[in-house]
Amino acid sequence: MSALLDPSRHDEVLVSPMYLAGSNGTGDAGFAPVAHWPHHYLDDGPCQLLVTSPDQRIRIGWFGDDFELWRITAAEEAVAAPRWTATFNHVTPAEIVAGLTTALARDYAASDPYENNGRFLADPSLYWADAVQPLLDAGWRRGATKYGTVEITTPDGLAGVEIDALRGGRDSEAVMLWAGPRGWGTRAEAVFTARTPSHLIAATAAVMASSAPVVRERHMVHREMEPLVTLTPVVPAADPRVSRSPTPLDVRRTAVTEAVRRAARVPRTAADLRVMAAQSRTTSSAQKRSSALAPAAAARPPAASSAPRHSR
Repeated sequence: MSALLDPSRHDEVLVSPMYLAGSNGTGDAGFAPVAHWPHHYLDDGPCQLLVTSPDQRIRIGWFGDDFELWRITAAEEAVAAPRWTATFNHVTPAEIVAGLTTALARDYAASDPYENNGRFLADPSLYWADAVQPLLDAGWRRGATKYGTVEITTPDGLAGVEIDALRGGRDSEAVMLWAGPRGWGTRAEAVFTARTPSHLIAATAAVMASSAPVVRERHMVHREMEPLVTLTPVVPAADPRVSRSPTPLDVRRTAVTEAVRRAARVPRTAADLRVMAAQSRTTSSAQKRSSALAPAAAARPPAASSAPRHSR
C-alpha cells in the first residue's frame, strides 16, 4: 500500500521529545494563553493573524505561509518601535511558543499600562545563564564555543541553545534555541533579540526542556525525524456501543431485574397463587384493624397543647 494511501498516517501518536515533534500546522497551542486578547484577521500581507494585548503593547503575529511562522514583539507604547522581538520558524512546535505567550499573558495581567511597569519590558539579566537555567537544570551540557558565544546542547546533541554573550547591539540576535538536524523541514529555531527579558527566554526554554510528549498525527512527523523520536499510539476511548462480556455486577443486576419482572406477572403456578392468597389475607386483616381503630381515635380527646416556646 502506498504511504500516501495508508489510513494509519492519520492516527494520533504521542511524540517525544516534544522539541522534535515539529508543527501541527496550526497555532492553536501558542495562541491559547492569550485567547481573551483582541484578534485581528488580516486578508492582505504575509501576517494572517495578529493577536495583541488590549493596549497593543504586545503583538503576536502568525505568518502562516512564511519560514518565520511567529513574530512576537513588545513595546513601551502601541505606536513605539519594538523593544525586543522573538521569532519562531515553521518547524517549531506551537507548544514551545506557548511557553512565551503564557509568560507574556501573566506579565501583562500584573502590569499597569499607565505606569509602564510591565515585566515584559524589563532589562535582561547581566548573566547569560539566567535565560537558559531550565536547560542546565535538565542536564543540557555546555560545549565548545567561539569567543563571545556560549553553546549548550542536549546529551544526544539533537537540540541546543546558542548565546551571544557580548550582545553587540540592542536589536542583535542574542539567543537562539534550536532542535533537530539542519534542514528546511527538520530544524526548529526560536530567536530572541538582545533586549528580551531573561525570564521570558527561560519560560520558553522550560517548555523545551520538558519531558512531556505532544500529540501529532503520524503524517505530521517528518520522515527524517521518525528514527529520532518515540511514537506512542494514542489509544482511543472505548466505544460504548461495542458489546463486551458481562461482569459479575452485570449478572447480579440482570437477576434482580428478572425477579422484579416475574413478580409483576400474572401468577401461573400453585405456589404463586398461595403467595397471593396469603398477601390478600394479610392486607384484609390490616384493613379491618384500621377500621376498628378509627372510631376510637376520633373519640379520644386531643392532647393538651404544650406551652409555646420562647426563642433564645
